[in-house]
Amino acid sequence: MKIADFITGLAQTARGACKILLCSRPLRRCKSADTSRPLVIMGNGPSLAAVIEENEELLARNITMAVNFAAISPEFSRLRPRYYLLADPLFFSGNDVGNMPALRSAFGAVDWPMTLFVPADRRRKVATLGLSPNIEVCTFNAVGVEGFAPLCRMVYRSGLAMPRPRNVLIPAIMVGMDMGFRKIVLVGADHSWLEGLSVTDDNEVVSVQRHFYADSGEEGQRIRHEYRGYHIHDIVMSMAVAFRGYHDIANFAAAQSVDIVNATTGSYIDAFRRARLADALC
Repeated sequence: MKIADFITGLAQTARGACKILLCSRPLRRCKSADTSRPLVIMGNGPSLAAVIEENEELLARNITMAVNFAAISPEFSRLRPRYYLLADPLFFSGNDVGNMPALRSAFGAVDWPMTLFVPADRRRKVATLGLSPNIEVCTFNAVGVEGFAPLCRMVYRSGLAMPRPRNVLIPAIMVGMDMGFRKIVLVGADHSWLEGLSVTDDNEVVSVQRHFYADSGEEGQRIRHEYRGYHIHDIVMSMAVAFRGYHDIANFAAAQSVDIVNATTGSYIDAFRRARLADALC
């Protein structure tokens, strides 16, 4: 068994090295000026609505990062997140599909200093987002690698790679650590995707992805079209990759002496310690 594990690790490490050589790009990194305070990463899960309703003033006082389509919500301009991160290629396609027109409008209206993180290989496409002059752009390598732990830790620290970024929270947490934050608190990280999965009598996989904001009808159509052709095992295996990625992050964070706290009630993520938001921010 140990020989088999070694061979698997060797193959993964070799594959990861090839991906880094082919896909990693020079970075425009960003270091936070105030890493003595926690970074609150706001996932877009449905539980975030209640968190904002009950803790809006607390969130507004802290350093926050928003992700993906959070900017289309009315809460975005009130919380004024210091950081924002996009990962999906959709955001850099230039297409006016789903929530994209609303996102561009929100980015154009940002009137506070905000840093937007984008994949390094998409840096030249940010012009399509219609960014406000108040938004600074920094980059990260969305190159997922696995393999021998010491080598993984080395490339994670360098910013060349990260655990496989099957969900936007994976690069968000890694970027938070790269900025120098010693404590990262997660809210809205429900990851309750299994509850929204079903299969029709025509064997079509349906994934209802609930968020704290209201998706447009066009966005719902885009999601249904995106899942067309996928089988249930494809979806579940993709979820498994994401959940395993959080355990890879937890191991890396422990080696870096970074405390990651999941303050999301009912979250399916089992890799990080749990606490109430108010307690996590003490």
